[in-house]
Formats: sequence, C-alpha cells, structure tokens
Amino acid sequence: MQFRKIHGAGNDFVFLSDPAPEEGKDWSKEAERLCARRTGVGADGLVISRLISHTPCRLEVACFNADGSTATMCGNALRCAAWLAHCDHGSREMHLLMAGVTHQALVRDDGVWVTAEVGAIRLRLMQAVINGRPTWFDSAHTGTEHVIAIVNDVDAVDATTVGRLVRHHANVSPLGTNVNFVQALGGQELKIRTYERGVEDETLSCGSGAVAAVVIATLRGLVARREVTIHNQAGEPLTVRPHPDRPARTQWVGGPVTHTFEGVLA
Repeated sequence: MQFRKIHGAGNDFVFLSDPAPEEGKDWSKEAERLCARRTGVGADGLVISRLISHTPCRLEVACFNADGSTATMCGNALRCAAWLAHCDHGSREMHLLMAGVTHQALVRDDGVWVTAEVGAIRLRLMQAVINGRPTWFDSAHTGTEHVIAIVNDVDAVDATTVGRLVRHHANVSPLGTNVNFVQALGGQELKIRTYERGVEDETLSCGSGAVAAVVIATLRGLVARREVTIHNQAGEPLTVRPHPDRPARTQWVGGPVTHTFEGVLA
C-alpha cells in the first residue's frame, strides 16, 4: 500500500489516496501504528482520501488522529487533501466531505485554502492558572471543539502541561477539547500555540484552531473582521479571512502544503 507524507504548515499526516477496499480494515488501529513517532512513519494523523467524482471534483476525506480517534474537522488535513487532488487529478477547485460536512477548497498560487464552519461560541467558559495568573478560556466550535486563552506571551506558556489539564476540564466533558494559547501581535496578526486532542501533545500548526483564534480575537476586539495572519510554531503562517458570501458563519483558512516523502507500507 503506497503512502505519502504531507504536512500543512507543520501539521503532518500519512496520506492514503483511494486505497483498495479491505474487508474489516481497522483504520483507527492503523493510525496508531503508522503515526507513532518512534516505531511508525510518524505523524499527527492518518488521512484516507477517496475521489467521489471528477467533474465536479469531489472527495471524501477521513482523518484519524494519532491516538486512533476520528477527527470531525481538520483544516490542515483538508488542505493537504486538496493539494494532493490537484497533483493527482489537476483540479484547482473542489469540494471535500469530512464527517458529513462539505468544505470548499481552492489550490492557488498563494496557498491551499479550505472553508471552516463556525458554530457555537461561549465566552469565559472556564478558567485556569497560567504562570500564576488566573486566565479565562473562551470556546469556539469550528467543526471541532476549541478553547482559546488570550495571553501576553505564548512562548512563556507550558502549552503541553496546561493544555493537557484544560483538555479534560469538567466544563468540556465528555468530549474534551483542543486548547489554544493566543497572543495579539498588533495589526491583523496573531501568534498561536495549540495542544491538540487526539494527538495529545502540542502540534506545530492547527487549521481549525487558527480559525477559532480569529473568531475569539475578533470578538475581543484584538483584530478586525477581515484577513488575519496566524503565526504558528512551524514558522509557516496560516491566513484566515471571512467567506464573502457568508462572513458570519464561514471562514477561509489558507497556507502552504509540503510533500515530505512517500513509500510503501509493509
């Protein structure tokens, strides 16, 4: 079985495109095996992409986190899937179906873009102590659960330790949440660090987290409701901007995609 290793702004995945049907294949177990950093290929997730139609180009995309759980939304996985569809089929515009939700995708010279749907927002959902200071976390659902803390210096936060505690907070049970720490840099720029549920660690980038950060930062008056640059731990910024047809509920998230290597699974 051939695979490709792709990362979207540092968020890395093992990709299988149109794999042959295998009776009883447990993709959750395969995700745990393949994503293991020391004994597998190593990745934040395993992505299965299947072409549904050529014209218009439509794909079904399933993403399994490194711990085997299923992701309902992964912006960077969708962006990588769109880039591979462009490489394999030549399409620059397409629709991607993930967990029952259809996302628009564009492959352009300035990056690969996908849409994210903004759902429920709750301000001051929970509070935690960060570096001795009580800090509020707001929540924004962007296809998956996210909480966001606005901090003065993201580099001073122990994102893994605090993220692990907040991820299991009683106010987000039973599902838990992804945890984001966001710093306003001035103008239309934010800096972010994300602890991802399912990876159970800090990741270098998170597409749905970038969208959630912009949603909360806009409500908090830190940025205006227009294009925002999100600086991540990979040093490969993402850009978030409102969808012109439905700016209140849909955001575009875009940025680079990189093909790292490919191989054959034993």
